[in-house]
Amino acid sequence: MGAALVKGQNGALAVPRVVLSVRTDAAVDVSALLVTAAGKVRSDADFVFFNQPSAPGVVLRTGVAAALEVSLAEVPAEIAQLRAVITLDDPNASFGQFAAPVATVADPSGNVLYEYRIEGLCSESVVIALELYRRGAEWKVRAVGQGYAGGFAALVTDHGVRVDDTPAPAVTAAPPQPASDLQVHTVPGEAALSFEKREKLDMRKREVAKVLISKDAFGIRARVVLVIDKTGSMIKQYRTEVVHRVVQRMVPVATQLDNNGSLEAYLYAHSFAKLPDITVAHSDEWAHTFLHLSGAHAGIDYNRIGGRNDELPIMRDIMASLRPGDGPTLILFFTDGGFANKREIGALMREAAQLPAFWQFIGLGRANYGLLRSLDEMTGRIVDNAGFFALDDIDQVDDGELYARLLGEFPDWLKAAKAAGILR
Repeated sequence: MGAALVKGQNGALAVPRVVLSVRTDAAVDVSALLVTAAGKVRSDADFVFFNQPSAPGVVLRTGVAAALEVSLAEVPAEIAQLRAVITLDDPNASFGQFAAPVATVADPSGNVLYEYRIEGLCSESVVIALELYRRGAEWKVRAVGQGYAGGFAALVTDHGVRVDDTPAPAVTAAPPQPASDLQVHTVPGEAALSFEKREKLDMRKREVAKVLISKDAFGIRARVVLVIDKTGSMIKQYRTEVVHRVVQRMVPVATQLDNNGSLEAYLYAHSFAKLPDITVAHSDEWAHTFLHLSGAHAGIDYNRIGGRNDELPIMRDIMASLRPGDGPTLILFFTDGGFANKREIGALMREAAQLPAFWQFIGLGRANYGLLRSLDEMTGRIVDNAGFFALDDIDQVDDGELYARLLGEFPDWLKAAKAAGILR
């Protein structure tokens, strides 16, 4: 009996060859993805499954129970990780219908080194069970147990495998699950994340999906724009990295709405700066590169943007990017308030109501939001195109509540905008 691992736990591999296998009541296929540090295969030859049973250092053994034999010294130096995947043979089944599968790591003589019971599976039909990874000159194993929301085809293509060119297992074309099963969208770049980050992302995507399902808006595609206040009164939000955590929590919204899963981003004060888009794979680096109040960073003069607020320039710039007949846009506008040009902003919001965009304003910190609180009562608009809520402390609001408030009015606007001819 080897050492028992729990989800996320790792262990050292002190032997040169190991055998990865899975015990389960279900009929499953075992496969492996050999990926670089970027989370991608070098070519389709790094995908091991029953129609391609070997890759450098890895052999798929078939028989009563499938297993992967791995010679660690023969795995190419460019390969940073080997991800062992189990897939149900029955495309209509899910792991939740069976007892928890048990993944094992043994030496070639059959002595079990590690054992991992994959608990908590429900509607998943594809699971990344274990990961072998390099740590310096050594190899380690990590218990993963993560279902892949996009299904088998999404998993392998997200890792860089060209499914159309590769003979595929019978389960490659797993049927789509209904929205009630939370078959959330998977976007490019997720495979490059650590399993811890991917697990957090997947949990948040599911919370976003729950809101969209409850509002009959699951599957809607929309451009997503993120605007963040850079005025001097936001200093605490930047110093304590609240705005960094805002970025992390908005990325899952884009994955479920935007076609490429990215966020368009702006910082604003008296002026504004259009920043590079935020992607799933690089959101942490993006936040530390671009979220500043002063100085020059990545070629941007933050002092030029200013330290006091004027919303009109940034709002006009976003409006200029909207055209009648475009698909919907969701603008997530984070600010600590202080909107001084009330009459001009009111007139601009009435003009913006003709365009295919919904403006969701979110108050950060304890501030006087003034005009923002009266957006829902603003008259003279063809549709209600804006919402507002305040977050005294965003870190005290869980994901479910945050996304429910963030997306609560957007689906209603979609219906109203279609009825008014703003959206097709």
